[in-house]
Amino acid sequence: MSTTRSTRKTGPDTAPDPAPDAAPDTGTSAGAPRHPVSRRRLLGAAGAAGAAGLVAGGASGAVAAEALRDAPPAPLTSIGANGVPFHGPHQAGITTPLQAAGHFAAFDLAPGAGRKEAAALMRRWSAAARELSEGRAAAGATGSALDAGPAALTVTFGFGRTFFDRTGLAARRPAGLAPLPPFSADALDERRSDGDLWLQIGADDALVAFDALRTLQRRAGAAAVLRWQMSGFNRTPGATDRPRTARNLMGQVDGTNNPKPEDPDFDAHVFVAPDSGQAWLAGGSYAVFRRIRMLLDTWDHLSPERQERVIGRRKSDGAPLSGGGETTPVDMNKQLADGSLAIAGDAHVRVAAPESNGGATMLRRSFSYHDGYLDTRDGPVPDAGLLFVAWQADPLKGFVPVQRKLDRGDGLSRFLRHEASGLFAVPGGAAEGEYVGQRLLEG
Repeated sequence: MSTTRSTRKTGPDTAPDPAPDAAPDTGTSAGAPRHPVSRRRLLGAAGAAGAAGLVAGGASGAVAAEALRDAPPAPLTSIGANGVPFHGPHQAGITTPLQAAGHFAAFDLAPGAGRKEAAALMRRWSAAARELSEGRAAAGATGSALDAGPAALTVTFGFGRTFFDRTGLAARRPAGLAPLPPFSADALDERRSDGDLWLQIGADDALVAFDALRTLQRRAGAAAVLRWQMSGFNRTPGATDRPRTARNLMGQVDGTNNPKPEDPDFDAHVFVAPDSGQAWLAGGSYAVFRRIRMLLDTWDHLSPERQERVIGRRKSDGAPLSGGGETTPVDMNKQLADGSLAIAGDAHVRVAAPESNGGATMLRRSFSYHDGYLDTRDGPVPDAGLLFVAWQADPLKGFVPVQRKLDRGDGLSRFLRHEASGLFAVPGGAAEGEYVGQRLLEG
């Protein structure tokens, strides 16, 4: 579901704004190792112990509650036990394997809020994200994830173009945040686009992901107001016989040709170099976010063979129509017996390929979405598609040239509608004792 700009209200669902320069007291230092049993699970056990005492009553209830508190909880299962470090040279959630549940949200700084308030907000948000990624309960948590471990939770923060104006840092706005050019296929809703601050949240458990979203929204306090929010999903880890490339809602294998961290030029394509002239952005990246609705009813009327021609790959296994398996390089020159190209001239894999775009490369890390149905003249149609995220060291050399080519000649574009857009500068990861964006806001 997507949410447009809202006005902050006070009430039981809104946490008070913490002291601007004080992170919540978690009882552990930023560098403390994660305990085998999450604090969230311990709090859940304590709640169960209290309930047991009330039911049993008297001394026997107290003894039972104490015994339950002393008993170690059962070990977490594999999905719940997975954790992703918050600190590091890059923010988590960029090269992290795709999680099952995702949320995206953009906030605008509140009227009157500036650099000082933004720094305090990023300090609070970073502290909460670190605690939640370690499986600990953060201040303002909803309680929906009390029984869970970290479940590969990641929170990634980015700054939009307008953030630099509102904080008095326009002179330090990177050139890569130049506005994206218009594309002919765009049908963008400004209420669901852009924003001062951007959050990407992912986890392998939907309740853990939701708890993180609500916690961070509540921890925004009076410093920022929600502009828009969207939720997505992917296949749950372990749902297939072996790790496989994800499929989108069109049923197509999506992401085969993504660059891989082990590629020698991966960092150059995805992360901002230390000599970029923006020290605060070194090790960071640029995220292009697009809400792309798929015209699924129209697409589903195509035969499987026609769908494969539009994409340039077999639907069954993702292998290119030029032959081989999924990871076989696409042979753009391969001809069929009748002399026609195996990969059609407007096939998506041909038009989007780096060799068709001067070597332009992006790391695509997207989530599917379904927000019910839209009423049309022809009846209800799915409001569903892709929450597309592309990571690159420079959007002017990554997303922009590729989207221009797709806009002009991609056969798949007839079945897509770009409905929201955003471009965000994503700082490098925070070191121990730092918060995300500190080198920009305090530099």
